[in-house]
Amino acid sequence: MRLSKQTNYAVRTLVYCAVNEPGLSRVSDIARTYAISEMFLFKIILPVAKNGLLETVRGRRGGVRLARPADEINLGDVLRITEDSFALSECMEHEPEACPLRGHCLYTQVLDRALTAFLDVVGEYTIADLARNARTLEAVLGISKLEKRPSAIRWGGRLGSVAMRLRADDVD
Repeated sequence: MRLSKQTNYAVRTLVYCAVNEPGLSRVSDIARTYAISEMFLFKIILPVAKNGLLETVRGRRGGVRLARPADEINLGDVLRITEDSFALSECMEHEPEACPLRGHCLYTQVLDRALTAFLDVVGEYTIADLARNARTLEAVLGISKLEKRPSAIRWGGRLGSVAMRLRADDVD
């Protein structure tokens, strides 16, 4: 089994955001760090944000950040969101009636057990676990070299934009 590039970069993006907390992470910075195009990264961010793992903030000072604490983002959930299929064999994708051996074949039972074991182990970890060595990751990812971005206030309406500008002025 091989995980897709989408899954690998989704996990890397979540780890990047966890290391950069509480600030916003620019998509351009993440894409440059991992040497991928911004368009490819946007394609990855969309389902991750849609499923409540990332929050996007629009505007000149916008970016992405974790939508909930890193210790609440399960690695197994990320894989389930980003992978199209976990079928380890062609016969695992068919309907039971399409394969006369399904349910009686030891091969498919072994593969089912292997997949369950894999997902169980992956499910034991969170993004916080992967970002545990944040100082090392910050240096490796070059986050400390980047302009630190204030985290936008989560309030809506005019008050939120005023508060965000005031907070941004404090940082500059």
